[in-house]
Amino acid sequence: MTNSNDQDNVRARHRPTRKRTVGIAAALLMAALVFTGCAATGTSASGASTTTSSASESATTAEASESTTSEETITGTAAAAEDFMATLSDEQREQLLHAYDDESKTTSWSNFPVTFVDRAGLNLDDLDDEQRAAAMRVLEALLSEEGYETATGIMGGDEFLLENSSSTEDSLGQYYIAFFGDPSDSGAWQVQFGGHHLGLNATLDGTDDSITFAPTHLGLQPAVYTDEEGDEVEPLSGMYESAFAFYDSLTDEQRAELYQGSDVANLTCAPGGTCDYPTGTGLAGADLTDEQKQLLLDVIANWVGLSDEETTAEALAEVEATLDETYVNWSGATEYDMSEGDGVYFQISGPNAYIEFSNQQGSAGADVDGYTTSGWGHIHTIYRDPSNDYANSVTQQEASGMNGGPGAGGAPSGGQEGSPPGDG
Repeated sequence: MTNSNDQDNVRARHRPTRKRTVGIAAALLMAALVFTGCAATGTSASGASTTTSSASESATTAEASESTTSEETITGTAAAAEDFMATLSDEQREQLLHAYDDESKTTSWSNFPVTFVDRAGLNLDDLDDEQRAAAMRVLEALLSEEGYETATGIMGGDEFLLENSSSTEDSLGQYYIAFFGDPSDSGAWQVQFGGHHLGLNATLDGTDDSITFAPTHLGLQPAVYTDEEGDEVEPLSGMYESAFAFYDSLTDEQRAELYQGSDVANLTCAPGGTCDYPTGTGLAGADLTDEQKQLLLDVIANWVGLSDEETTAEALAEVEATLDETYVNWSGATEYDMSEGDGVYFQISGPNAYIEFSNQQGSAGADVDGYTTSGWGHIHTIYRDPSNDYANSVTQQEASGMNGGPGAGGAPSGGQEGSPPGDG
C-alpha cells in the first residue's frame, strides 16, 4: 500500500511545468486580488473594504489554499460558495443552484465549446468583476495550488486560441459554474465548473469527509503556448512525463502486451457521454513490478490528485487496492518527442478508475502560426470512476446537443497489431 508520503513525492516528481496563466484566467485572478486585497502568492493581506468582508474572505482563501485534509477542503469550499452566492441576485442564484440529484449534471458538460452543449449554471462572462473573483475563489478553495494552476492553465490555452487562432468559435474563453445541492460542510453537494477543454465535477460530502472528481475532463490546445508576458506555459506536461516514465520502465515483453498499434485512437468514453468502461485489453496490473505499479499510480495522480493531500491519498489507495485487476493499453508514439509523429493514446481501465488520454488528430479549425494545435499539441482526456461516478447520485446520460465533440467519440481506431516500432 502506498503511504501519503510516497504519494506526496509522486506529485512533486511529476508536477507540470507552469509559469503564469493568461487571458481570462489571469483576468479573473487579478480581479480576485483586487477584490480581496490578497498578495500575488494567494496569501491573505489587508485591503480596502468592499460590500462583503474582505478580511473574512481572505482568511477563507488562505485556509483553503493550505488545506491538507478533505474536511478542510470541504469546509473552505462551502464557505467560498456561500461568499459567492452572497454577491448574486435572486435570479442569478436560481440559475446557479440545482437539486443534488438533478440529472442535468450529467448532460451539461462536454469537450465541445459552450455554444454546442448547454451548460448549467452561470456564465462567468455574465458576471461583474466582484462576482467573477468570488466564483474563482470557489475553484481555488476546492483545488490544491497545483490543481488550480492546471485548471487556469487550461483556461489560458482556450483564451490563447480565442485571441490568436483561425477558429471562428467565439465562446472558447467562456466558462460556467453550477452547484448541485446546497453548499454545506455537513451534507453532499457538487461543484461543476468548465467550458471547452475543462469539465470538473467535484462531489463534496461532509457526512464522511469525502471528495470525488469523477467524472472529469482535462484537455488542452495548444499543449505549449506563450502567455502575454512571453513565458512558455505547459499545464499538462506532467501527463506526458509520467506516462512515458511508466512506458520506459516496461520490458519488451510487457510492451508487446501493452501496445495496440501505431494509430492514435480516439476517446472511447467521450466527456459528457455514457460509457461501458471497456477493460481487459493490454497489460494487466498484476504483471507489473512494484516499481512499475508506483509509476502507474503516478500517471493516475494527474487526475485524482487535483485537491488536498488526504483526498489524493485516499483516491490512490482505492485504485491501488484493485490495481492487479486494472489494464493499461497504448497506441501511437513510443518516445516522448513532440516534434515527431502524431502523439499517443493510452487507456487505464479498472474497477476504481477509468482514464483515457488521446492526442486529437486535427486542430478543429483552431490553427496558430508557430504553434502545434493538433497531434501532440491537442490533448483530450477523461477520468471516471466506474464504482463512484458523481458519488453515485445520478446515472450518466448523453450530453445535450452534439455528442462528445470533435474527435472525441467512437471506438479506438486500432492500428497494426504487434510490437511498437523500433522496439525489440
